[in-house]
Amino acid sequence: MATWKRDIASGLIVLLPLIVTAYIVAIIYNQLAAVPVPIENNDPILQGPLKVTLTLVVFFLLVLSIGYLSRTAFGDIFEEVIDNLMNRLPGLRVVYNASKMAVETAVSGTEELQTPVKLEVWDGLRMTAFKTGKKTQDGRDVLFLPTSPNITTGYVIEVESDRYEETDEGVEDALTRILSAGFGESRDNGIPIAVTEEYVDGEADDESVPTSADGNASANSRDGDD
Repeated sequence: MATWKRDIASGLIVLLPLIVTAYIVAIIYNQLAAVPVPIENNDPILQGPLKVTLTLVVFFLLVLSIGYLSRTAFGDIFEEVIDNLMNRLPGLRVVYNASKMAVETAVSGTEELQTPVKLEVWDGLRMTAFKTGKKTQDGRDVLFLPTSPNITTGYVIEVESDRYEETDEGVEDALTRILSAGFGESRDNGIPIAVTEEYVDGEADDESVPTSADGNASANSRDGDD
């Protein structure tokens, strides 16, 4: 019974992430396929993939064109006009500025943005936070303290540099621990599994011969047999 439970757990660990990923990809694909793109092909099998491909190509070209334009003098003026226009809209300006700042931080942020740190919030209690690379006017560092397992919410805190501790932990390891509510482990830290080898009569002598890295019997063993 214990073996069945381990097999089922191992199967779920492998399959569930694939199923969730495939489900999200299917949702995105269906949304892109529903975009009203003029396609002359009436084949229902090819119409969906053609719409998705054409939508992605147009979006990529649009992003590339606007990015190239933003690096020119006209682009700065155009961006300023858009910012002034959006800031005149009550309510929407908060969403616009927050989303713009989030994209700028994620895309063009420095390496400090992706630096997990240990923050001692209470006596002896530490929590994982991330540097944003920003500072307040009085010199405090701005950190983002995500919640678990939903990292899209959290707290923006301002602390002195001596209140947190930088570690050698990678971003992936820190996010894995937060997303899994503390149950996830780094890929580098595997779980040791005790393996017991069982031999059939007559195979013990063959298995006891030491082998080299390429799987062949070592030279010393062959010389001893000769």
